[in-house]
Amino acid sequence: MDKAEFTLTDNKEDQQFELTSDGLTARVEYTLMGNRIIFTHTEVPKELEGKGIGSMIVKLALQNIEERGLKLIPLCPFTASYIKRHPEWNRVLAENVNLK
Repeated sequence: MDKAEFTLTDNKEDQQFELTSDGLTARVEYTLMGNRIIFTHTEVPKELEGKGIGSMIVKLALQNIEERGLKLIPLCPFTASYIKRHPEWNRVLAENVNLK
């Protein structure tokens, strides 16, 4: 799946990253606390499941927060499992966060 075909939107009002595909929107909900961001929930519409949309939105959201210098606390199980599968993203985790 080519990420160039997707645009991540940071909907600050609703505190969620959004990614639209086929007219449907996947989201990663978050809470921002200073220089830390807590990912609380990832949701992909049923029609988009199994297409890699969840992994794509988490990856794009991680790139976004890294560019902004934020540190992540991944309370969302999907985000935590994504980082376990892609340990290079441990670099964005807040101190004292251990996903092992």
